[in-house]
Amino acid sequence: MANELTIKTESAVALSEQFDMETLIKPLKNEIHLFDTFIAGTTHLTDETPLYEINVGDELSLKREQNRFDDNAIIVLDPKGRKLGYVPEKDNIIFARLMDAGKRLIGKVSDIKPKGGFTQISIGIYLVDF
Repeated sequence: MANELTIKTESAVALSEQFDMETLIKPLKNEIHLFDTFIAGTTHLTDETPLYEINVGDELSLKREQNRFDDNAIIVLDPKGRKLGYVPEKDNIIFARLMDAGKRLIGKVSDIKPKGGFTQISIGIYLVDF
């Protein structure tokens, strides 16, 4: 029968061997929108290639960085792990505290606009909760 209930007796270990962890956890993942901002420092990149390869909707990695100019520095990386810039210093203190407490934050590109002599990349910052 097509609508028959099937009981699987596979263990979690067996499932983890069949599927990668991202596939198993994805239904449990919740992204909570926290804030909208832009990526700062795009004009200081030595390689601007990543700026032309990202698209609206791309998920970006946010990582804490030791930085002599800003104790709360958060670097923004493209999907390939290349530097795009930073969360602006005026916006980063709460996000730095969340990340230092072990919370995972991501960015999502919401808009890309040429502005004068630089590219303004607007992003949303999300807390990833499981």
